[in-house]
Amino acid sequence: MEHVRLNNGVEIPQLGLGTARVEDEEIRRIVREALEVGYRMVDTAAKYENEVGVGQGIADSGLDRDDVFVTTKLRGADQGSDSAEQALTDSLRRLGLDHVDLYLVHWPLPQQDRYLESWQALQELTAKGLTRAIGVSNFLPEHLDRLAAETSTVPAVNQIECHPRFPQVAQRDDDARRGIVTQSWSPLANGGDLLGHDVVTRIAAEHDVTPAQVVLRWHVQQGLVTIPKASSRERLVANLDVFGFVLTDADLAAMTALDTGERTDPRQDPATWEEF
Repeated sequence: MEHVRLNNGVEIPQLGLGTARVEDEEIRRIVREALEVGYRMVDTAAKYENEVGVGQGIADSGLDRDDVFVTTKLRGADQGSDSAEQALTDSLRRLGLDHVDLYLVHWPLPQQDRYLESWQALQELTAKGLTRAIGVSNFLPEHLDRLAAETSTVPAVNQIECHPRFPQVAQRDDDARRGIVTQSWSPLANGGDLLGHDVVTRIAAEHDVTPAQVVLRWHVQQGLVTIPKASSRERLVANLDVFGFVLTDADLAAMTALDTGERTDPRQDPATWEEF
């Protein structure tokens, strides 16, 4: 496993396990098996309502706490200076942990307009030792500009939807300029037509790997941190096995050229999306 150093010195594994839309009992098994086969990062969120199962899976693995990088996120209903600490305390109780490694503001939610005070609260949670690093998710440059203008801490991570169908090159460049690591959610574009596209299948055949491995390699080779989902042990193993081959510059360019400019869910534009 390769690691990426965050702007506060904390190191994050470059590939981990995504857990969205999986309930407690099933995610407990998946997390346990993922850790058994070599994963060392698990990403969850209060909004996913599966932190209990994630925590049980980590406990089942028998690994030392320091060996597993755990991320969770502040949901919209809990944004604000008065509620963020209680929200993280509740997440830690559900996870069965005394701290997380990364805590993110899940969405900017511009109509609610509480992401700035939430970010200020997250800075205090780091000082209290409840999280080793803090970051944001689905933030646009305009949201990051506001944080930069009114606070002193640069987010360690911006977790965004990113894949060859929606490569977000401008956002990634903006993150890098600020010293923020970009983390990709939905890195395989939820399957869709991406894994069957002739460009992806051709490159996979040339490297004697699967289309999913090619797409995940596209992420890690560009320095992105990524969190694919999988439910079977076979897929978990395959998704992790992307550090033994190298894509050419032409491969990377051909895959980035698959950009359609469309999100997997068109409603989830951070400039307008609201959820609680």
